[in-house]
Amino acid sequence: MIEKCCLAVAGSDSGGNAGVQADLRAFHSFGLHGCTVLSALTAQNPGGVSAIMPVGAGFVAAQLDAVLGVYAIAAAKTGMISDPASIEVIADRFGRHPEIAKVVDPVMVATSGDRLVSDATVEAVKKLLLPLATVVTPNLPEAEVLAGVKSEGRMASAGRAAELAKRIFDLYGANVLVKGGHGGGDSASDVLCTAAGVRVFSLPWVADPVSTHGTGCTLASAIAASLALGSTLEDAVAAAKEHVHKAVEKSYFVGEGCGVLGFV
Repeated sequence: MIEKCCLAVAGSDSGGNAGVQADLRAFHSFGLHGCTVLSALTAQNPGGVSAIMPVGAGFVAAQLDAVLGVYAIAAAKTGMISDPASIEVIADRFGRHPEIAKVVDPVMVATSGDRLVSDATVEAVKKLLLPLATVVTPNLPEAEVLAGVKSEGRMASAGRAAELAKRIFDLYGANVLVKGGHGGGDSASDVLCTAAGVRVFSLPWVADPVSTHGTGCTLASAIAASLALGSTLEDAVAAAKEHVHKAVEKSYFVGEGCGVLGFV
């Protein structure tokens, strides 16, 4: 019997908190083998990103060709992709595999606030990746970029997230989950917009967590893993959100001021 597996197309995090390292941890938590395509290398720790080295589009293509059609990949997740040429390659290869569920996490802004990609890369994501996505998972700042609007001092909230999610859905025809980790209120609320309408997924904030670094990557990867196992999109989002909540609850220190998400 051939078991299903997942693919992460993302950057590497030298601190092991986010990127492909977080993706593999999530895949394994769901009992799935994880394949990887490195799209960038980063020098980072919980304090921020100090350097980014792009991986050339040719090598991104070689990695994709090595795994697609060979491994039984049921779902794929994209993270930080550093240049438009790589996005073109990824979109081309993904377009050849409509059977694979695709979670597009448009990593554009780090948790620290650092901008990670160029305007040209943002446009390539909009034009090439979003139309292929089973679901796209921006955080609130990234949702504003995709929606082409600015916050203008407006408070982050589930209502604001829903407004952005609807606009992105209307613009690109892609299911969208706007992550609420940058929002306020009494709970962490993520908003999913599909053709069926809008649904809010809420869980209480974890009090005084050791770490939340990598939660966005983990959520998107957990959604991909759940889709690979046959869940509906709504069930996959609910399972992924619960997974991240538990990981934050179990976060722990691995160095002075360096926390990581816990094992679930």
